[in-house]
Amino acid sequence: MSESSLLKIEDLTFSFRTYGGVVKAVRGVSFEVNAGETVGIVGESGCGKSVTAQCILKLNPEPPGFFEKGSIQYHGEEIITKSDKEMRKIRGMEIGFIFQDPMTSLNPTMRIGKQIEEVFASHPEISKKERKERAIEILKMVGINDVERRYMQYPHELSGGMKQRVMIARALVGNPSIVIADEPTTSLDVTIEAQILDLLKKLQKELGTAIIFITHDLGVIAKLCDRVVVMYGGKIVESGMVRDIFYQTGHPYTNGLLNSVPRLDLSRDVKLVPIQGTPPDLFSPPVGCPFAARCEYAMKVCREEMPPEFELSEGHYCACWLRHPNAPEIQLTRF
Repeated sequence: MSESSLLKIEDLTFSFRTYGGVVKAVRGVSFEVNAGETVGIVGESGCGKSVTAQCILKLNPEPPGFFEKGSIQYHGEEIITKSDKEMRKIRGMEIGFIFQDPMTSLNPTMRIGKQIEEVFASHPEISKKERKERAIEILKMVGINDVERRYMQYPHELSGGMKQRVMIARALVGNPSIVIADEPTTSLDVTIEAQILDLLKKLQKELGTAIIFITHDLGVIAKLCDRVVVMYGGKIVESGMVRDIFYQTGHPYTNGLLNSVPRLDLSRDVKLVPIQGTPPDLFSPPVGCPFAARCEYAMKVCREEMPPEFELSEGHYCACWLRHPNAPEIQLTRF
């Protein structure tokens, strides 16, 4: 674990037992998060990105979920073996979490101020007065006006964008070193989305907080992130700096995601190119590359054996047989 590394995930494998069998939701995921950086996790729905994020705070229900193997180290301490009581001291104060939908994540029966102060529930050393002061202060930081009145209001009295600001305040009030944002702008219109992203960038600069940002939107990744982890079928297929992922794309899946994003520099008659086919069945994951069935460049080895991770440049990794020295040379088509 490097000196600047706050979080290190190694070979994380998490599954769910269901009536239909065991779902292999996350399969051998490894990455690090360093102090003050923003790491984006991107991929289609069902690729395992949200389950991976929730594993960090042990938010997935156990059972039916269970850790098969792997390690999650925060400041060198193993998370997986911690009890629920120990995790309550980490949640909110050490690692904050911004949930996907503020409409359902806020308690409709509790005032806004009390919901923000819930973060301090496992910290009796923080007085009632100090809790309120910190809640008021963070509400101001996230751009909410008339904070004394907002503090006493209920969620139904706030707009969608205001609710999301409250969720951000709740995640940051304990001054955590890492904030996990699980698609926090999904339910918002594009104008409010832009405001929320600008707010996150501003707060990160002021507070020095590391962010793990989960999204399916590569436009958001380009605006907010330093490094990117691309997931597919419960595995990481490519990772690197934002510039590497966008301009030196290594994996056909990453290239497919980029080709399906609308661009202003293209003429109106250029059509977006969808990725044909469907994601793999995680009840019975393929033995080879999870993307092989949908990949136009797939070779025999792709269907028979899982590709190792190839280093394309410093810090840029790609799990694809096309990157093997003996593989035929191909040029990924970018529209």
